[in-house]
Amino acid sequence: MGRRSIRGYKPDRVPQKLILEVLAMAIRSPSSLNTQPWNFTVVSGAALDAIRKGNTERNLAGVPSSREFTASEGYEGAHRERQIGVAKQLFAAMDIARDDKVKRKEWVLRGFRQFDAPVSIIVTYDKVLKGNDIAPFDCGAVINALVNAAWSRGLGCVINSQGIMQSPVVREHARIPDDQLIMMCVAMGWPDDSFPANAVKSERKSLEEAVTFIGFDE
Repeated sequence: MGRRSIRGYKPDRVPQKLILEVLAMAIRSPSSLNTQPWNFTVVSGAALDAIRKGNTERNLAGVPSSREFTASEGYEGAHRERQIGVAKQLFAAMDIARDDKVKRKEWVLRGFRQFDAPVSIIVTYDKVLKGNDIAPFDCGAVINALVNAAWSRGLGCVINSQGIMQSPVVREHARIPDDQLIMMCVAMGWPDDSFPANAVKSERKSLEEAVTFIGFDE
């Protein structure tokens, strides 16, 4: 209940031992038939800087996204309303006016840079499983476990696909093997409590909207 997505980080190093502790908790996540399709590449330092630079430069140059785990073409209806809702919360916290093109662009660039987090965990799964909906479902479960395990150790995360839009850049600098499909990245680090957006807790639809009970006595 206390976890939030963290978009502003201290520059402090995150010990490798602590990251392994978090991942050890995360991989206790359930998976279909115990297949455990996930793999993690943990990137920091010069390699992460190179990914940030290449991803940003290519996106600004208009190179089409080459994300290997495709995103929706665009949300509509209630899904679009929720997307806009959290954007309004974040922009209000960051004092970004609707017509402030400079600040809005900088916010987009932060996403391309994985919010300047000191660590990026790139989640992949075996390419032989491409087209199998269960494999990404299982990876989603392990990512949820990952961000909560990190939070329990004082670390903040944000699940981010903007930072891996240019997959050739990610493959090169993170040395992702050809037999892996790049699904998502998780930015991780020590939360900067002075960063306004870190206080934002996104709204959730009500239980009445989300839950239906069948076969229960009133």
